[in-house]
Amino acid sequence: MIEPPVPPPNPWDELERPGPDAVVVAGVELRRGSRVRLHPRGGGDIFDVALAGRSAVVEGIEQDMEDNIQLSVTVDDDPGRDLGEFRQPGHRFFFSPDEIEPLPDAPPADPAHPRILVAGIGNIFLGDDGFGVALAGRLARRAPRAGVDVVDFGIRGMDLAYAVDDYDIVVLLDASPRGDVPGTLYVVEPELDDAEASPDAHGMDPVTVLALARALGGSIPRTLVVGCEPANVMTGDEEEIAAELSDPVEGALDAAVDLVESLLDDLTAPHTSEVRPP
Repeated sequence: MIEPPVPPPNPWDELERPGPDAVVVAGVELRRGSRVRLHPRGGGDIFDVALAGRSAVVEGIEQDMEDNIQLSVTVDDDPGRDLGEFRQPGHRFFFSPDEIEPLPDAPPADPAHPRILVAGIGNIFLGDDGFGVALAGRLARRAPRAGVDVVDFGIRGMDLAYAVDDYDIVVLLDASPRGDVPGTLYVVEPELDDAEASPDAHGMDPVTVLALARALGGSIPRTLVVGCEPANVMTGDEEEIAAELSDPVEGALDAAVDLVESLLDDLTAPHTSEVRPP
């Protein structure tokens, strides 16, 4: 009796083959929900440059027909990361295990502690106006804190206005001239009672953005500004951009990280008293 030929594997079935539940990277088992830092290999595209050093969450583990493993991730400070969680393109990125650094998972949020948003704001193409963005990037690379989200909002004023309603305290990172020596750091708690909303969705003056949040029907949480005196103040009307911080402001970033961390220690300490800006 002649046996019928065995049909070749259906490639569509191979494409639908589920990937493993977990993969071990640097001795750490990663699975859906694990936190990682991204280190794309050199020679990639513009997305690799933009995502280098970013923290992210593993959304899934994929395995192709040649048994190569890739981890799909959503990036922490992507304002559209919820689209990535629903597997929408443009907000879900793929990396091989050797491009991933495991991070310690954040402890669960304590309901007795406030939810805090640390928001970097500014335009990286206007010299020292990029201070808040640069500081947010450094803070995002540190160990996560329960109940604290660090997000780079850049010039997305409308996104920030909608986001603040989800938090008890907002800490804004910004460059703002006060007449001090360039690189001087300060913490202020702005007066918001008489602030008027800005119609510009990309306007990132802290007070007007928060007034916009109120105009949109949201509540304005307690707000602190960690600021830095700029040396290079640009309006956007200049013929050339300056996508670098001045030396005094660049040199103030390490101290600014320590200042924000100390501020968060005070804000998240049990039974903390109100933090008084200097």
